[in-house]
Amino acid sequence: MLQDLASEMQKLDQETQHTEIRMLLSGEHDGANAIVTIHPGAGGVESQDWAEMLVRMYLRWTERSGYITKILDYQPGEEAGIKSATFLVEGDFAYGYLSSESGVHRLVRISPFGAMGKRQTSFASVFVYPQLDDTIDIQIDEKDLRIDTYRSSGAGGQHVNVTDSAVRITHIPTGVVVSCQNERSQIRNREMARTVLKARLYDLELEKKRKQLQVVEDSKLDIGWGSQIRSYVLHPYRMVKDHRTKHETSNADRVLDGDIEDFIYKFLVYRGPRR
Repeated sequence: MLQDLASEMQKLDQETQHTEIRMLLSGEHDGANAIVTIHPGAGGVESQDWAEMLVRMYLRWTERSGYITKILDYQPGEEAGIKSATFLVEGDFAYGYLSSESGVHRLVRISPFGAMGKRQTSFASVFVYPQLDDTIDIQIDEKDLRIDTYRSSGAGGQHVNVTDSAVRITHIPTGVVVSCQNERSQIRNREMARTVLKARLYDLELEKKRKQLQVVEDSKLDIGWGSQIRSYVLHPYRMVKDHRTKHETSNADRVLDGDIEDFIYKFLVYRGPRR
């Protein structure tokens, strides 16, 4: 009887947390799909490897959470890791959950690439945007676009389609550059690249409004080097700590394998409902 009672209490606790999260995900686009872009910071192969580790972490989380992911762009590093990666996460409230991950992520470990076994600090940035539907009016003038086609890199294995159909779009007024190489045709890559560009431009417009109205919340850090939102330490001890909520765990391996639910939940509670 006690075991049954404990099991029911655990289920009730999970349902309560689930309901609370849904109440916190009250933003205009929280229910939308998410577009995630990851870039390494300065530091060459060390940061590129760290960026690839983050890609794996999020793909593992999306798999566990029942989301569907599609790699849109994958640029491998010359020695290891990635130069950049962009993927789409499809499912209810994907953006609401993953928006908590936007920012700079810091890794401290013994370098696997150097012979001296020295401790190395690496940075990578995570950007998360909502995938906008056709009801969002973002005007894109054709004369403001430079569209280039190129051959896919291919080193991403099953993630990319190795043809000449990859597309890169540069929005000249803002300097925003987006790429897509996963689809089977140049037309589909162009359409998906436009979708990503639309999301990026919408995010820029929102940021302008935030600055104009001076309503940037204290909990929302500027995405720039030196403003890391989370640290992952693998040496001399093991710990993952979120610098916004102060939530931490010593089970770094589990986090890097995609178990980030507690970090997401703690941040959503810390931030509160979106205005």
